[in-house]
Amino acid sequence: MRVLVTGGGGFLGSELVRQCLARGWDVASISRGRYPELEAQGVTCFQADLGREITEDEGSPLRRAARGRDVVFHTAAKAGIWGARDEFWSANVEATRNVADAALREGVPRLVHTSSPSACFTGDSEVMADETLPLAEDFLAHYPESKAVAERLVLAMTGGAMAVTVQRPHLIFGPGDPHLLPRIIERGRKGRLKRVGDGQNQVTLCYVENAAAAQLQAAERLEPGAPHAGKAYFIGQAQPVRLWEWIDELFAALDVPPIRSSISARAAHGIGAVCEVLWKLLRLGGEPPMTRFVAGQLSTSHSYTMEPAARDFGYQELVAPDVAMQRTLAWLRDAGC
Repeated sequence: MRVLVTGGGGFLGSELVRQCLARGWDVASISRGRYPELEAQGVTCFQADLGREITEDEGSPLRRAARGRDVVFHTAAKAGIWGARDEFWSANVEATRNVADAALREGVPRLVHTSSPSACFTGDSEVMADETLPLAEDFLAHYPESKAVAERLVLAMTGGAMAVTVQRPHLIFGPGDPHLLPRIIERGRKGRLKRVGDGQNQVTLCYVENAAAAQLQAAERLEPGAPHAGKAYFIGQAQPVRLWEWIDELFAALDVPPIRSSISARAAHGIGAVCEVLWKLLRLGGEPPMTRFVAGQLSTSHSYTMEPAARDFGYQELVAPDVAMQRTLAWLRDAGC
């Protein structure tokens, strides 16, 4: 199998590359930056700003990267709760359009696109939702809006010579995590984390090895007319966790001071709205300490069933939740988090 991974140097992308290489596949990667560690593993690397690629040009890096590939895994994206809309649009919408167009022009038969459950988030709780949950129409941040637009765009391209499927891994964690857990732990050590809401909200987590495995499992069975062609699937652990209990256990295992204060979901939402206005009007740097999107994510349930993914393309976890947590804690301790 000859595959292309966009964003092969990223958190999910690098794990996807590792698993592809372990299968003996020929792997190429395309990213904005250079990743010598991928080249050292035998990965053919290309550099490009995917949001600005000219796909009509046969000699463009993206066209050359996609040429002769059996499948494209599109994981490259800009994530975040704050930032300029144009940046999210270029990295998530235009880049997806360009990747899909290049794959079509080069005759790639399969495309697996990485989206996000936040593309469906309206601010209300989602409990064991499945693939029938619609994409949101109104958004609390630029990131989920851009991912929803990209998802609609790429799914519209299926049905012809290229089969497309979309995956929405939720709260990816594991060794090498550059964002989620290190940021939570840092805020906890500084005493800057409050429990938002009643603390009973349940969420689905996704260990990084399982997120990558789901993409391989989907790709191997993907073809026009396959049950998962033209559809989007939530990916994560079969059993959700109570978010704040999980954070409490994480902190206890790492000797992080426990969370002792809380705030209502309504108050957090109001503070988030005020912060957003101030950051925009005063053009303050960095991220606001609270936004409406973050308040909603921390106080509502967002859990998903894995039954559709198991039914349609045989999704199975490679790593059990307890083992995933043990490996993650070991890495966090070694990293000094």
